[in-house]
Amino acid sequence: MMIGSIPASSEAGRVEKLRRQAEELEGMFLHTLVKQMFSGIETDGTFGEETWRSMQAEQLAQSMAEAGGIGLADHLLRDLIAVQQAAAPAIPLATPMSAASAYNGETR
Repeated sequence: MMIGSIPASSEAGRVEKLRRQAEELEGMFLHTLVKQMFSGIETDGTFGEETWRSMQAEQLAQSMAEAGGIGLADHLLRDLIAVQQAAAPAIPLATPMSAASAYNGETR
């Protein structure tokens, strides 16, 4: 199927790429939040413990993001699509609602 002069598979690929970027940003944001949360915990200050806390914060943030995060990626995806549409109006791209449904056939 063609949308304008661009194949639908190309559009789906762009939406998927934007979705991954939005989820990566949400993951980084969650990592920052969890890392800050852990910084308030008193420790003995050894290098091993600091390294372990850092890895624990990263894994916890990753698990949160994989489980759907806090919904930030969905909002970012809509904004990324809107920015691309505004920057290149001659190149059709999915609307925010259809982009969300194009991702795994469902909205999150």
